[in-house]
Amino acid sequence: MSAVIVFSAWEIAGRVPISYSFPTFLESMAALAVITLDGSIFVAYAETLKPLVTGIAISGVLGVGIGLWVGLSEKFEWLFAPIFIVMQAAPLAALIPLLVMIYGIGLTSKVFVVCIMAMPVIVLNTASAVRNTPVSLKEMARSFLANDHEVLLKVIIPAASPIIFSGLRLGVSAGFIGAILSELKITPTGVGDIITFSRSIADYPTMYAAIFSIILLAVLFLNLLEKLENYLFEGNNRGYISD
Repeated sequence: MSAVIVFSAWEIAGRVPISYSFPTFLESMAALAVITLDGSIFVAYAETLKPLVTGIAISGVLGVGIGLWVGLSEKFEWLFAPIFIVMQAAPLAALIPLLVMIYGIGLTSKVFVVCIMAMPVIVLNTASAVRNTPVSLKEMARSFLANDHEVLLKVIIPAASPIIFSGLRLGVSAGFIGAILSELKITPTGVGDIITFSRSIADYPTMYAAIFSIILLAVLFLNLLEKLENYLFEGNNRGYISD
């Protein structure tokens, strides 16, 4: 229902029009059909997904690992947590020229942009989940003579997994933003190329169609991750943790 309201408002705003550069929803969907049928949208996403998938994979592995370490060690938290807090708060657009100077305009810079967007969210959520593991669970494990390694693997990680997974989902969302921003600010490739080129020739329906496709893909992907999260941690939804 909410989608119908948004698309109807989009159509009305385009017909008024609120701006000559703001097409109607139907015009944008027609343009989306055109770039889908001629295959250009798939070629574009083949390029866009390279830094996105690579950056998310790196952020997921390193982010969870660093987050566990930050959550378990007060000294490590004091040393590294502020770095990720600053990364999360810093304006990314101001950092992109620095990355370009260091790594050039290729894939490496774009992967770094995705990591800068995604990793702080994953690290901070993981660290928070580890720190908030119920003390009673850890004490119970130690009463059964569990060592530190066993407490980590059998108590802390399972208890923190739902929040860690939520952090991964938020990291993926931030990674989408980073991937598109890198294509717009570093080199116009992939979907960013469609947006930039369409804007330069005043083909606004195609430009909005490309933007809409990004939003649609991100929403679908995040919904799939949410369903996977609900499946993996079904007990949390039923209240088993509180029971």
